[in-house]
Amino acid sequence: MTVILADDSSLILERLQQMIGASKKAKIVGTFNNGTDTLEALKTLKPDVAIVDIKMPGLTGLQVLNEIRKVNKSIKFIVLTFYSSDHYRNMAFRDGADYYFSKVDDFEKVVLAIEEIAEKRNNIQISNT
Repeated sequence: MTVILADDSSLILERLQQMIGASKKAKIVGTFNNGTDTLEALKTLKPDVAIVDIKMPGLTGLQVLNEIRKVNKSIKFIVLTFYSSDHYRNMAFRDGADYYFSKVDDFEKVVLAIEEIAEKRNNIQISNT
């Protein structure tokens, strides 16, 4: 399963790379620090999962999510942010996010979400064969 990471913090990107790199369920195919590059990469690389921050230079994570949902509904989106209010959570899910995690409280849940997505994809593939 392929994953794109998008966050304007190099520390967050490094931590995500370490966590996801330790998992045998996913392969990181790109890391980006702004929404504009993230959107272009999502269109061309078509990963299985995108982990995006809400606030990034260029386009926000939610703008990226909105644009991609117009052309590709199969990419699973994990929104990872310091903005853990219900307002942002509701906006993210309204726009099509599959998961929404706080960088403060839920950071470790990202890998669990990726494993859950991988398991669901495997079950779909098994049932289709």
